[in-house]
Amino acid sequence: NDAEWDGEPLAPEPCGQCGQIPCNCAVEPPQPCNECGERPCVCEKEPPEPCDECGQQPCTCQQKRKIKVKLADGKERTIQHMSATSFWSPDGKPMSAAEFIQHLHGDLPEWFADEDKLRELWSLPDTRIKLLDGLEEKGYGIEQLQEIGKMIEAEKSDIYDVLAYVAFNLSPITRSERVDTHRARIYGQFDYRQHEFLEFVLDHYVQRGVTELNPDKLPQLIELKYHTVRDAVQELGPVANIRNVFVGFQKSLY
Repeated sequence: NDAEWDGEPLAPEPCGQCGQIPCNCAVEPPQPCNECGERPCVCEKEPPEPCDECGQQPCTCQQKRKIKVKLADGKERTIQHMSATSFWSPDGKPMSAAEFIQHLHGDLPEWFADEDKLRELWSLPDTRIKLLDGLEEKGYGIEQLQEIGKMIEAEKSDIYDVLAYVAFNLSPITRSERVDTHRARIYGQFDYRQHEFLEFVLDHYVQRGVTELNPDKLPQLIELKYHTVRDAVQELGPVANIRNVFVGFQKSLY
């Protein structure tokens, strides 16, 4: 291998019989098994039995295992065990998902004492954003709350449902279910031209989540739907009216 000593190494020559490098003349493939017909034989390899709990083969219990978190209200919350997910306390210390939920449950009364107050805050974009900003300052950002949503099988639900589940043990519903439930109430407040715009906004909410209902998203939604503000004004009236529609329907949504 030392080119300075004896030059470059010579390439190996193909076998004169099989033409392969290296020669495989002496390598004979095993014969298929007379019983199973496989090569190599798999007769002696018994397939594993399905798991008694999940019924899967191989077992998926570890991937879907759920744990119960007991909170200060004396009730338990069920979450999926996700060992790969870690959370951080406001002082930078790592904590488990269970510890995160326990801390969150203990801190939520600082913002709302019951579901009516949560709904009141969540129904208006300004107070909802203020609540989310306050939670983030405490270490409960949107990304962390969305991660908890996955653990309680509520990834298609609103962050509202995550907070309501942790705070009051209320079962989450999907964003689509919320829209379907309250569509008649929402549309009852507006005329047919506004219905088309609201349907567009609600579709974005269902697909992407509650941040689509923030006021800073309104210009983007108008551009996507009508291309220009002028076209939107022709359909829906003055910009102030459009904003009132955008903000006003959200109370009925919740």
